[in-house]
Amino acid sequence: MSPESRLSAEGRPQAADRLDDDQYPAYTMGRAAELIGATPGFLRALGEAELISPTRSEGGHRRYSRQQLRRAARARELVDQGTPIEAACRIVRLEDDLEAALRMNEELRRGAEEPGGGGERHGE
Repeated sequence: MSPESRLSAEGRPQAADRLDDDQYPAYTMGRAAELIGATPGFLRALGEAELISPTRSEGGHRRYSRQQLRRAARARELVDQGTPIEAACRIVRLEDDLEAALRMNEELRRGAEEPGGGGERHGE
């Protein structure tokens, strides 16, 4: 079933699809803090440091996605080890950048190894 066919009458994804979406802002600040073993103040500090950018509900409350909670949990690990919060945020960003670069490198490598994938050099 295509993603377009799984939209509600209002054009939004169906509820079951949002449960699998790592980007969906499903968690309130209190629940998010509880899940990662931190305080709401810690989550606000990560927002101020621009490591995570929670969305806001219609009532103005912060909402966090699973992806944001993974980043926050990693930052918390680093802070718990004595790393200043600003440095922890920078480390998490660099780890994310490295992961994305490695993933892109692997995709390019697979593409070059496929027949007709451009892995052959001209003139050889």
